[in-house]
Amino acid sequence: MVRMIKYSLLLSLALLLSACASDSKKDIPEHLTEAELYQQAQLALDTSNYSEAIDKLRALESRFPFGSYAEQAQLDLIFAYYKNQEQEAAKASAERFIRLHPQHENVDYAYYMKGLASYTADVGFIERFVEIDMSKRDPGQARDSFNEFAELLKRFPNSRYAPDAQKRMIHLRNQLSRYEIHVANYYMKRKAYVAAANRARYVLENMQETPAIPDALAILVEANQHLGLAKAANNALKVLRTNYPKHPSLDSQGNFAKYKVYYDVDPSVWNIISFGLLDDPEESIPPSRQSLLQPAKEEQPQQESAEDEETTGERSWLNIMTFGVVGDDGSEQPEEPETEE
Repeated sequence: MVRMIKYSLLLSLALLLSACASDSKKDIPEHLTEAELYQQAQLALDTSNYSEAIDKLRALESRFPFGSYAEQAQLDLIFAYYKNQEQEAAKASAERFIRLHPQHENVDYAYYMKGLASYTADVGFIERFVEIDMSKRDPGQARDSFNEFAELLKRFPNSRYAPDAQKRMIHLRNQLSRYEIHVANYYMKRKAYVAAANRARYVLENMQETPAIPDALAILVEANQHLGLAKAANNALKVLRTNYPKHPSLDSQGNFAKYKVYYDVDPSVWNIISFGLLDDPEESIPPSRQSLLQPAKEEQPQQESAEDEETTGERSWLNIMTFGVVGDDGSEQPEEPETEE
């Protein structure tokens, strides 16, 4: 009975979607001339009916491929796809126009729209209403957009779209530098200090004059401390202290206290699903260490062995989640033997 209800609901949904699709894509009359079809497409663009504009422009291009409106229709189609939130289709249309009309007087517009489509490719429905740090996303689209805008500036430095493309490139460069810092934070949290230092060094060498520079210096200082590279740590600290004396990692006397940004690394998916059970909360706090830049006070040795042997009697999260099948030490508990009656 439940299965029949399920299939009925799926069938109803399929019929509804097909009805909506058939209503949305009305047949375009065959008797329309090229000028009439183009005028209807322009009217759809002016009224922000981009889906209808796409249908009309595609029909115009297929029916009159060598007409007087064909090239302009291809440019308008790029814009219609972009406004209809179809960034990949907009990029494909722009690439097609560039390939077919490399010497066109408005080909710079195709280069610009190609970069703009990549620029907004990661902006979905939620991102339009909720402020999200895009530097924590995969940087693939951001890199593509940066390279495409750079191609526009290289080929058409005097284009009317060049100033806006240059401003967007500055924003993308800042975003990419922040992404490198997020990755370095991830490595710092997991004590992969060599990888963290390499990411910080990459920012310093390739992304000068970005807001990520001071954090990259702080990461380099602390990573080198953990690696025992006192000279490299002191050199990075000197640059940080000279250029960014108010950085949070420095105290009032200019001494390096501790880099704390990587405490804010986003929790893993398993941590969210398990409400924090699958990540040790103490992992987000770096282990105590002796600073290589400041003399450390002698500490009394602690009786770690006695603390390790002390048992609290509490069950581990793994033991609880597996209903006792896996023991507190991670080993699988033997099944109870069946008793013969």
